[in-house]
Amino acid sequence: MNDLIYRPGLEGIIAGETSISTITGGLIYRGYSIEDLAEHATFEEVAYLILYGELPQPSELEQFQQRLSAAATIHPEIIEILRHIPAQVSAMDVMRTGASLLAHWDADEGDNGREANLRKAERLLAQLPVLMAARFRIEQSLEPVPSESGRSLADNLLWMLHGEEPTEQHVRAMDVSLILYAEHEFNASTFTARVVCSTLSDLHASITAAIGALKGPLHGGANERVMEVLEEVGSADRAEAWVRNALQQKVRIMGFGHRVYKTGDPRARYLKSLCAQLAETTGHQDMEQMANVIETVVVEEKQIPPNLDWPSARLYHYMGLPIPLYTPLFVLSRVVGWSAHVIEQLDDNRLIRPRANYTGPEARAWLAPGER
Repeated sequence: MNDLIYRPGLEGIIAGETSISTITGGLIYRGYSIEDLAEHATFEEVAYLILYGELPQPSELEQFQQRLSAAATIHPEIIEILRHIPAQVSAMDVMRTGASLLAHWDADEGDNGREANLRKAERLLAQLPVLMAARFRIEQSLEPVPSESGRSLADNLLWMLHGEEPTEQHVRAMDVSLILYAEHEFNASTFTARVVCSTLSDLHASITAAIGALKGPLHGGANERVMEVLEEVGSADRAEAWVRNALQQKVRIMGFGHRVYKTGDPRARYLKSLCAQLAETTGHQDMEQMANVIETVVVEEKQIPPNLDWPSARLYHYMGLPIPLYTPLFVLSRVVGWSAHVIEQLDDNRLIRPRANYTGPEARAWLAPGER
């Protein structure tokens, strides 16, 4: 196999084609820069764009929102199952189980066609926030808060989590974070989803597998590790000494570096200003200053810029969201991208089956038990 190209982690290997997004020259969804979308669009508009290929006309957006609102409920038996899942089970494990459970009550479960998969994608987009919020409240010994029609996805999510009216600033922050996490080309979880559906498995199976991939700390779980770093540092006046010692000890600081973005993650740059605004209004200026000190030292000493996990962890903290929800929030957004990739893969499917570079022993003769 010496004539085949091998790169650990498939780094730099083109594994397929997509019209959904590109990270060449920044991050672009269906031709639109992430900066423009985060500045001007709502998450619903971006979700429609990713799923259907174009920004929606006003009537299309209204109908899309109505479908999402109608779908934002889960079967009572699923709620009962959530009550019986042991308390120590992680939120991401619950999301993985929940995505699989939702398939059993989906009217299109047995249909793997394009139109059915679009309907299933919309339902998952509407239902996964309901599932996450219900489990969160059950863990707090509280009753789940039903979805309310007329609210945006970001607004409704915060409403279902807390059962009280969220501030406009929090809704805007959540909406932007959902936009920024919605899609990211052939990342580990998206590639997982495409591999699964390339066998002609169904959309729910593909999303369930993608959630499993996202759980890992080198992918979606990184934003939770970021918050652990900030809590360990504790205050801005300790930040410089802490980070310099960490770098000297060759400790990996989560939230920095990216396999593809070598000059900086455009999503992190955009979210940084929103973090600063939210820190100011919620009284977290010290944490924001601490993060800025750490970022400055890491960039100066290692020339490694932050990725999206670095500001998003702070953003969620400033909104009063607990750390175990950080990666599940990623799921609620990325389900749009995963679904679009499953649909795209199935439109012109070829089973994804790469080769391996064999490093085992050469051919050996069989030896009977007494001769070994």
